[in-house]
Amino acid sequence: MREIEELIIKTKKYSSVIVQKKLKSKKNTVAYVTINNKPRILKWFIPGLKTNLQIEYEVLKNCEKQLQVPFVYEIDKKNNVLILSFIVGDNLCDILNDGNTIYSKKERLVILLADWYINFHNHFKKENQFKIHGDATLRNFIFNDQIWGVDFEESRNGKPIEDIAEMCTSILTTDPMFTQEKFQLCRTFIDSYLKKAPGRIININDEIAYSILKKIQWRPEQEEILRKHSKKIKIKGIF
Repeated sequence: MREIEELIIKTKKYSSVIVQKKLKSKKNTVAYVTINNKPRILKWFIPGLKTNLQIEYEVLKNCEKQLQVPFVYEIDKKNNVLILSFIVGDNLCDILNDGNTIYSKKERLVILLADWYINFHNHFKKENQFKIHGDATLRNFIFNDQIWGVDFEESRNGKPIEDIAEMCTSILTTDPMFTQEKFQLCRTFIDSYLKKAPGRIININDEIAYSILKKIQWRPEQEEILRKHSKKIKIKGIF
């Protein structure tokens, strides 16, 4: 992973950028920065992911005025950089996994999250074709007074159930893993989505079981527990 200082030192355009905090990212270099004393998110894509840069830009420009997503200030194709608005708030993963967060708040948050997905899927719906987030994890959402979605570089055409199953997997497999509370939050999340989009999700148990198995490539040390719960959900279901 490249360090953002490399971009700042080597690129005159970004010489005035001040790094406030480096953010977690699986592929690219992402940081909360200030540019001319204004808070921004700088996302520096690796050379091989220019397509992802364009995908994220197009998704955000299409829906930034209608949905709770970052505003795009600039796309710099020469240097593979997106400059986005900084969203003040708390990461949804941290809130839901905090033992001090009361259950009623967690329940409210997953209902709001389901609403966000309904709005996203409906916004891009064309006849029976959907666009999905493509990286449905708790860490890609921020909460202040609303739920905000971020990180759209893996967005693609697909089925809404893929996002819903992947999000349930994220809920279940973040620490603490596979608790009764986590299963209940998943049930609430799915029910909330289906209330506004009945019939859109079928065979959810199979999708979640498969999504959990895909986690093994990133967490080989947890293969046993992931396989165990994937099999259990496939047989008994999440409800």
